[in-house]
Amino acid sequence: MAGRIKTPTNVKLLTNVAVVRMKKNGKRFEIACYKNKVVNWRNGTEKNIDEVLQTQNVFTNVSKGQLAKRDELLAAFQMEDQLDICKEILNKGDLQVSDKERQVQSESGFKEVANLIAGMCVNPDTKRPYSPAVIEKALQEHHFSLKSNRSAKQQALECIPKLRETMKIDRAKMRLRVSVPAKEAKAIHTKLVEKFNEVEVEEWEQGELEVVGLIEPGNYRDISDFLQKETKNKGQMELLSLKVMNEGEIEIS
Repeated sequence: MAGRIKTPTNVKLLTNVAVVRMKKNGKRFEIACYKNKVVNWRNGTEKNIDEVLQTQNVFTNVSKGQLAKRDELLAAFQMEDQLDICKEILNKGDLQVSDKERQVQSESGFKEVANLIAGMCVNPDTKRPYSPAVIEKALQEHHFSLKSNRSAKQQALECIPKLRETMKIDRAKMRLRVSVPAKEAKAIHTKLVEKFNEVEVEEWEQGELEVVGLIEPGNYRDISDFLQKETKNKGQMELLSLKVMNEGEIEIS
């Protein structure tokens, strides 16, 4: 019977991993992560470290399963806790991906950003949305490059002001209904109405106030906080639509 091949005790074999690498104190250190989780951790959408790390061990070479020695870690990081060292490498290290993976991720991320912008914005003159293809072309002209440490939505929001330099584009307005009890209605009426870009309906019934109109998406939280504070949480808000489409049509979301 052939003898068993034993794996050395300092070797841990892993498969289907995403490797994050950091050079420190003249030595290379690596950690083994689950694919697609590193970016989620860095942009804050994943907060559970156990969902990111395949193992809480630090390696000198993940592909060969070679674990880093304790004295090497202490010299390089001035600490021994491997989880803390893993977090430092995860946050500051370089994510290792193949050229093919990098190209696929870049193309997919680019299209996601373009689709988000197309969904959030309109031409302010026509009130009509742009197609994703038009947004993609505009992003290319601005030499937009995807950042791995920021979410697609964050990058989409950051791109909109830059796109305004070469095209007419604005965030689509949100249609909002606000109801205020009679006790507070008169006192806050003027300030409330001023927070709308356009008031479509203003009705008073038995002292209660109802306002329907269009607001900038960025003002939603401000109006919510204002209403809660001034009415002691008795006022109500209802989002009627996320964007105004062409010819007055409304897309309910």
